[in-house]
Amino acid sequence: MAEKTIMLVCAAGMSTSLLVSKMQKAAEERGLEADIFADSANEADNSLENKDVDVLLLGPQVRFMRSQFEKKVEGKGIPVDVINMQDYGMVNGPKVLDAALELIGE
Repeated sequence: MAEKTIMLVCAAGMSTSLLVSKMQKAAEERGLEADIFADSANEADNSLENKDVDVLLLGPQVRFMRSQFEKKVEGKGIPVDVINMQDYGMVNGPKVLDAALELIGE
């Protein structure tokens, strides 16, 4: 399986850092190659231009930006979804990883 690039977006890019760590740990335990990173909503455009993103997950605090991001990735085949609030709050890396992989079709 080729490396998957999973982008998380939150308000400041910091509240998702622990979630990214837990998702990376879950990916490693499963033998998945994954580049999982978090950006603030302000920095997201730069990453979308410079990285080959497979899926974009929004933190619950920026769910209102979903349509904006869907427009930004239109035609690129990048699924956009909001992270489940309970999984986000519980920092459930494996569940959020599962959701990302499901959106990619893995």
